[in-house]
Amino acid sequence: MNVSLTSELENYVKAKVATGMYNSVSEVMREALRLMEERDAMQAVRLEALRQDINKGLDSLEREGSKPLDMEAIKAKGRTTLAGNSN
Repeated sequence: MNVSLTSELENYVKAKVATGMYNSVSEVMREALRLMEERDAMQAVRLEALRQDINKGLDSLEREGSKPLDMEAIKAKGRTTLAGNSN
């Protein structure tokens, strides 16, 4: 397999090998792909958790119905929170 990199990325990979942390460009690329795979898995977990939260909210809405928001109370709570964090 051939991979084309920009000169900036190529220099970055070569610099990683030069540090001695990796023995070859292939090792750097394998580590990069492992990290990408790990990141993708974490994103999938977060996305699934978000979907569950959305479904939980929709189920609650169906069971309990909706209530109008008290915008003044929400603003007051926000101002109180901000005032408490500015100390």
